[in-house]
Amino acid sequence: MAASQALNLQLDGRQVEAVLDPADANAKGLAVIAHPHPLYGGTMDNKVVQTLSRAFVQSGWNCLRFNFRGVGQSEGVHDEGVGETQDLLNVIQQVAPAGPLALAGFSFGAFVACQALHALWPSGRVQKTILVGTAVPKFPAPALPVDAHDQALVIHGELDDTVALAGVMDWARPQLLPVTVVPTGGHFFHGQLTLLKSLALRHLRA
Repeated sequence: MAASQALNLQLDGRQVEAVLDPADANAKGLAVIAHPHPLYGGTMDNKVVQTLSRAFVQSGWNCLRFNFRGVGQSEGVHDEGVGETQDLLNVIQQVAPAGPLALAGFSFGAFVACQALHALWPSGRVQKTILVGTAVPKFPAPALPVDAHDQALVIHGELDDTVALAGVMDWARPQLLPVTVVPTGGHFFHGQLTLLKSLALRHLRA
């Protein structure tokens, strides 16, 4: 895998800390991954986020991870997902204003990715979406656009004690949106990151 590149982005006069994990060959486009809740230790270096990034890179996508406002070297204060969603959209506009996109998120980041997907979907640019440990009902993620279902993968741990599987099913059921359940999996997929990566790769290569 090619060496990661540290980026120092500027959004509305604020510094945003980011890392670009480049694809080994000609990239299919840019994937952006949103990290878990900033107030509970979530950063772009989270193991689930890094696992997803490796899957994207292996599948030929350049992958951007960035710290939400108030995390690491990113300036600003936590904004309950509103500012974070705008930051994600602004990062895309700055780094990849055109071309194919993929979105992914873990936990709180999945909530942010869902909101960004709604904003970006009409552009026709988003080709793949991966949501892991989607933090509903703690953060009421919107339903996915119906025609985005075939390009979306929702993964959840059977024994997730941070975001109960039942809550995710309550969110997915009205949408008839499939959920891939990892048996015995917890919120952070300890001991199962290889499986998580395999599921992501299968989806990205389909």
